[in-house]
Amino acid sequence: MQIARETLLRSYRAMRTIRDFEERLHVEFATGEIPGFVHLYCGEEASGVGVCANLTDQDTIASTHRGHGHCIAKGVEVAGMMAEIYGRRTGVCQGKGGSMHIADLSRGMLGANGIVGGGPPLICGAALSHKTLKDGAVAVAFYGDGASNEGTTLESLNLASVWRLPAVFVLEDNGYGEATGASYACAGSQKARAEGFGMPYLECDGTDFFAVHQAAGEAIAHARAGNGPAMLHVRLARWYGHFEGDAMTYRASGEVAAARADHDCLTIFRTRVTQAGLLDGTELDDIDSAVRDEIESAVIAAKQAPLPEAADLLADVYVRY
Repeated sequence: MQIARETLLRSYRAMRTIRDFEERLHVEFATGEIPGFVHLYCGEEASGVGVCANLTDQDTIASTHRGHGHCIAKGVEVAGMMAEIYGRRTGVCQGKGGSMHIADLSRGMLGANGIVGGGPPLICGAALSHKTLKDGAVAVAFYGDGASNEGTTLESLNLASVWRLPAVFVLEDNGYGEATGASYACAGSQKARAEGFGMPYLECDGTDFFAVHQAAGEAIAHARAGNGPAMLHVRLARWYGHFEGDAMTYRASGEVAAARADHDCLTIFRTRVTQAGLLDGTELDDIDSAVRDEIESAVIAAKQAPLPEAADLLADVYVRY
């Protein structure tokens, strides 16, 4: 399937932005200036971007505690995200959400979530809204192998099938639920789980943007056509620990180094598009440079932005219909 040149450029920029955003956070978090916990998405960029490249502004997504990549892939502003992670009033949630609870409803990003398995039920609600309004949109839940064992996720798979909701469940399987290996904690197969709920199952290599884009496109098209939900199982690897500060003693020696050397989704993408003559290397270099400047500006602005004040405490807590 040929992908439009503009989509390729936009997708590379999104993946590069995620990578540089997360690598910079890895450095900044060590200074102690960022409150709370941070969970980095490095190594998984092709998954979020490959899926979201098939979505429109009307489509909605729900994320996980590892949500920065999904936010960027869905178009959330980088400067607002950085300010949010620093807990500043200029953040997309006015500094009240932080790293694990970034949301931007204007972009269809319903939020990162500190609750394991918290996204799938939200997506059932969003998908029901899309179906009721007949707006042609779909709802996508990103969740991990750990969350695949949560009751909320299994109940959501069942509900989406019973109600034939326009929902796609994207299982980002990085092999570990925190520090527990998926091979130990997940009984049976994810394919059997999808089939048990009567929904199509697709699987792809999460280091290959093109594989993710195609598989996600099929799953999303299925849901958008009114055929009910689908599951996409994306196999990938995270480069950092479950959280910043995780010593990763549960991972084999050389495992992360091998992933970085042989399975870097950005390197794979660059090689594929330049060898095929789809994009020129200088274009990608220009994007790299522009993204570095954008991240630098975002960090500077976040550090200079004001903190929330006491008067902000109850703002945006209650809503009137």
